[in-house]
This record gives sequence, C-alpha cells and structure tokens, in this order.
Amino acid sequence: MDPQTALELVKHGATLLLLDVPQYTLIGIDTQMFSSGPNFKGIKMIPPGVHFVYYSSSNREGNQFSPIIGFFVDAQPSQVIVRKWDKNEERLTKLSEEEEERYGDAVKRMEFDRQLGPYTLSAYGDWKRLSNYITKDTIERIEPIGGEITVACEVDLIGNNPKTAMEKALAEQLKTSKFSEPGENSQRKGCYYTPIPRLIKHRGICAEELTSLNLDKTQLLESLLVQDYGGTEDLLLAELQFAFIAFLMGQSLEAFMQWKLLVSLLLGCTEAPLRTRSQLFTKFIRIVYYQLKYGFQKDHQNTAFAEKGALALLDESWLSADSFLHHLCKDFFSLVLEAQVVDGELLSWFAPVVEMLDESFNDGAPVS
Repeated sequence: MDPQTALELVKHGATLLLLDVPQYTLIGIDTQMFSSGPNFKGIKMIPPGVHFVYYSSSNREGNQFSPIIGFFVDAQPSQVIVRKWDKNEERLTKLSEEEEERYGDAVKRMEFDRQLGPYTLSAYGDWKRLSNYITKDTIERIEPIGGEITVACEVDLIGNNPKTAMEKALAEQLKTSKFSEPGENSQRKGCYYTPIPRLIKHRGICAEELTSLNLDKTQLLESLLVQDYGGTEDLLLAELQFAFIAFLMGQSLEAFMQWKLLVSLLLGCTEAPLRTRSQLFTKFIRIVYYQLKYGFQKDHQNTAFAEKGALALLDESWLSADSFLHHLCKDFFSLVLEAQVVDGELLSWFAPVVEMLDESFNDGAPVS
C-alpha cells in the first residue's frame, strides 16, 4: 500500500473497534480471517461500503471453537463501529450511543491506533466481486432481528437425523461444543430470505403442463421477480451474494439452503437465459464464477482455521462431482452451448466457468 492511499484510508476509512476480545478468538472481515492476539482492539482503514464481520470464540488453549457468529455492516467514511465482548454470552455486543460516540472520538484521536490492524487492501478486490450487488437495503431486508447470523440458532434445520456429511459434522459440533448450549438467542428467527418453491404446483392445469413448468423454471423466475423483487433483477442477485457470504464465511446452514435454492432456480431455466433474461443470466454466471473461484481456493486464509475445527460447516461436498451443482451446471451448459442463438457476453463467461469446474471437481468429470 502506498503512503498516500494509507493516509487517505486513515482519514476516511472506517474503523471496527472490538473491545475486550479474548486471545485466540478467530476474527474475520470479508475474505480475511485471523486469530486475535493479547493487544488486539480491532481493524482500521476499512474501505467504506458493505462488509461482513464474523468471529468464533475459543477455549483458553485455542483448540476448541464455538460456531461462528457474523453480521453485515454498511460502513460510512470515517465511521467507527464499536462492539464489546460479553464474557457471559461469549459474543460481541453493541454499546449505547453515548459510549460508542466516546470510543469513536478516542479512535479519531488515534488513541487505539497501535492496537488496530489494517484492513488488507490487496484482498478487497476479491470481496467486491463477491458482494458488489449487496446494499444497505439488502442487509436491512434480509438480516435477522438483531443482525447476528449463526448456525447455533439453526439446529432445527438439521433435525434429529442429519443426512449429509456437512450436516453430520455440524450436528456433532453443536452437540459437543460448550459454546452452543441453548439460551435466549437460540429462539431468534433467522434471516428473512425470499421463499423459493422447490416444485411448482397449480390447480386447474393438466399434468403435462405442470411437468413442463417444473422442467423449465422460467415462469417461476418471472413470478418471483415481479412479486418478491419488484421487477428488479439486481435484488435477486444481491440475495444470492448475501446467502453465499453468510454460508461460506458465516457458516450458516440456512444460508446454504437459500443459496442452493436460488442457484437451482436459475440453472433450472431454459427459456429465460436464451431469450427473455439474457442480461440477468450474464450477471448470474459472473457471480457464480467468482463464488466458485473463491470456494475452490485451497489456500485461502480460512483453511488453517477449518483444520482446527472452527469451520465445521465448510464441507467440500457442495463442490464435489456428485453434488447438485455439478449436475445442474452440466445440464445448463449443454442447453446454452447447443442453442442456435446465444447472447455473446453470456457465452463469453462460460469458457472460464467450464474450465474451472472441469479442473476442480473431484473426479475430473467434465461438466461441458
């Protein structure tokens, strides 16, 4: 980072002040994650805009971690966002406006400067590509009451008989972790995601028409865009990004299920990508490309923490060759590549996506 950029961010960048965070607590912001040291007080020089903050408390030895808690923020220039560690609840809590203002003034007087780590600007481009459709309105529309996203409040989604490797690992973590005992927070409602029907059901139409509607999800997509997104395609794309981030960084099972529903909906369309919504699908394929690129990276910072057991939900089965994603991509790519007329920009994004999937799926089975 050059001195001029650093000075600009010192003056106008946001600050996340985290008070009394115990040593070894895992702290994440966007695509960056690290273990807190004894003098850690937060992160400075944060570019203004949308960010995702997440953390996992640790035992004294630093080898057992709680389920991750995360929350979105829309940071304003020079804003100081303050959270304080609550020892009893093992989580970060908000302060009163008066206290937050007092600490904010102290930050602006540089009193905490040596205890604040700088935001890694080299990673900001990756974050922007994962979150560029998310706005303050997106956060306010979807986030749960209180703003905290955590799988510890989603135990009912797993049920008594977890089926997938991901669900089994998660159930085991929630069962054995001393941090996940039920309390007040476990009764909170989750995120306010848009309901996406798995199957289309209509009275008064013949079985043949019903089968056709379920084979091509275009009509369902159009209905959702009008009724739930006010006709604005970017709102759907923002929810897709919100769910992916809450899943992969926040380790939310509910978010994974919503991401899967949205991806399945879009990849289940045959008419929309070729005729009525080619621009939407160009944006969608671009988003999925960057999501999968990030998800496939073996060496990104979260890997070391995943091995410690902090990220039990980060299970590679969702990216494996027998996953829903592999099968849907294979069918969708065949549809587009075999079409006589395809939007040029949409087609241009297919080559890198196909190449990445061919290289990354476990058994090397081509998707194209």
